[in-house]
Amino acid sequence: MYPSSEAVSTNPKIESEQNFELPGPISTQYLDRQSCRESNARSYPRRIQLAIKQAHGIYITDVDGRQYFDCLAGAGTLTLGHNHPVVIQAIREVLDNGLPLHTLDLTTPVKDQFVEELFAALPPRLAEEGRIQFCGPSGADAVEAAIKLVKTATGRRSILSFHGGYHGMTHGALSMTGNLKAKEAITGLMPDVHFLPYPYLYRCPFGLEGEMSHRVSSHYIESVLSDPESGIVPPAGMILEVVQGEGGVIPAPDEWMREIRRITQQQNIPLIVDEIQTGFGRTGKLFALEHSGITPDVLLLSKAIGGSLPLSVVVYHKSLDQWAPGAHAGTFRGNQMAMAAGVATLRFTLENRLMDHAQRVGDRLQEHLRHIQKQTTCIGEVRGRGLMVGVEIVNSLGNANQRGVYPHDGQIARQIQAECIRRGLIVELGGRFSSVVRFLPPLIVTAEQIDSICEIFERAVMAVTQTI
Repeated sequence: MYPSSEAVSTNPKIESEQNFELPGPISTQYLDRQSCRESNARSYPRRIQLAIKQAHGIYITDVDGRQYFDCLAGAGTLTLGHNHPVVIQAIREVLDNGLPLHTLDLTTPVKDQFVEELFAALPPRLAEEGRIQFCGPSGADAVEAAIKLVKTATGRRSILSFHGGYHGMTHGALSMTGNLKAKEAITGLMPDVHFLPYPYLYRCPFGLEGEMSHRVSSHYIESVLSDPESGIVPPAGMILEVVQGEGGVIPAPDEWMREIRRITQQQNIPLIVDEIQTGFGRTGKLFALEHSGITPDVLLLSKAIGGSLPLSVVVYHKSLDQWAPGAHAGTFRGNQMAMAAGVATLRFTLENRLMDHAQRVGDRLQEHLRHIQKQTTCIGEVRGRGLMVGVEIVNSLGNANQRGVYPHDGQIARQIQAECIRRGLIVELGGRFSSVVRFLPPLIVTAEQIDSICEIFERAVMAVTQTI
């Protein structure tokens, strides 16, 4: 049972039989104007064709009056869902008390409280000797700051990243992102970025299965970093996600994470853990790194930490604090409403043990999805942690590899996504060839809502597969 009825939306249950054409007539008007005036780089409106009017909890309502389960939730930003009472109250208190809205990096009682409560929630070893840098409003700015930090502290230039990793769309962050499509048209990206194999167990790059897959990965990485002929000069840092999000919801095994931490410590390489999407309870722990028990040198946080408002920070070991005053700045690093909303979100998450709730309902979600998997041949794997879940869509008519794994099928995944949205369920795609259907619902989702979400997803999958 959900720990607090206060967070459960009072909106009526989405009827299971709804199935409508998109976009609706009023949404079409908004989308047409958006298409005429906004950049060609816009992305979500191309696949999720609606204009949002209202949002409460896990539900959004479009301008045509159609209601949807939101399993995108601001790409994981909305930990407590839309317009949660504690978040709204925190924002109102800032406004009603005449507090500053924008303070650069000047301190305030709100900022001081945010830092104190965040550090109290951090893994103890990082909190005891940590420093914090407030960045611009996006997670990508935290990534950029972290790279400058470790390069300054080590005097080195190369960075290690991983196949399938996603760290943002700014110049340096894009350089460390695995996706090729986003990089092909951009020349002169940050040099000396080297990509290593991530333990994608379903499609092991070494063609291995089980524990051997991630053990060979860590062995290979240690070998490369110990080899004077590897071609990689001593790195300034290594950046990774504990669960690759945009890369297809791929969780790293705990043993692999511990091995990577051991290797980077022995090689004196600062380890940067990107928890921009996984932080604040998403994976069943407050921070995803807690599953393995490691302590990184640098921790990147954004999305959920602002309680739905823009905020990003870098928390790092004090030994790296060697940059000069003003070495990294940003006009909008003093967002007071985001800090107040972030404190309210963190408190509510901890008081109601939402990370435990996320684990329970996330397990329920995966159980439903595996049941659906047994009824179709287009689902290759269901995977994830907590309420960060992915369903990899495959073409069972294609040629399987030596391990019996079928090719990715982004076309079927797009059809399933479209059918989900028509039935009132917003999901996003990720992974190689956009073949992974991703579920990122707010952590306040109830078991009953999970059941309804999976009913819709099942009907969408069956509607697509019956036409193949």
